[in-house]
Amino acid sequence: MAAAIFLVPGSGDIKLTPWLLGAAFVFAGEALRLWAVHHIGVISRTRSDRLGPLISTGPFSLVRNPLYLGNIALWVGFTVCARLVWLAPLIIVVVGLEYHAIVRWEEELLAARFGDSYRAYAARVPRWVPTRVGVAHAPSRAACSWRETFFSERGTLIAICVGFALLWLKPR
Repeated sequence: MAAAIFLVPGSGDIKLTPWLLGAAFVFAGEALRLWAVHHIGVISRTRSDRLGPLISTGPFSLVRNPLYLGNIALWVGFTVCARLVWLAPLIIVVVGLEYHAIVRWEEELLAARFGDSYRAYAARVPRWVPTRVGVAHAPSRAACSWRETFFSERGTLIAICVGFALLWLKPR
């Protein structure tokens, strides 16, 4: 994210509109990530094939990959803040293709582990684009507290702060 600061063209003056629009994408992306981590728990941070329970509440009742959508929004937001709006569609395509490949592998793993319950979930909930505003499921039971959620997201939150600080310092 912060690497985009090295690509900032122009006179160095910060334009308020790109900053506000980009910040809106960044904050929306991180809000989605926080909501998702609150439901899935710290299991979202593992790099193994270890799985927790199948989560179908919160943002996972609207779309199967809210963490990845949040990441894409973060990247787009920082790109817009850096006044590289032309780069946003390219980021969406490149990162989207990368996540698509990852998701295909994850879906095979989930189908193998959870069987028919995952296949029913996948049939009911879209992979990328929500098709409805809300879903009537069992009441949501968050996997972790908000304190644990923020602790789990500390790296992303720090990266966001550093990214904004570097973009702010760049023209100075």
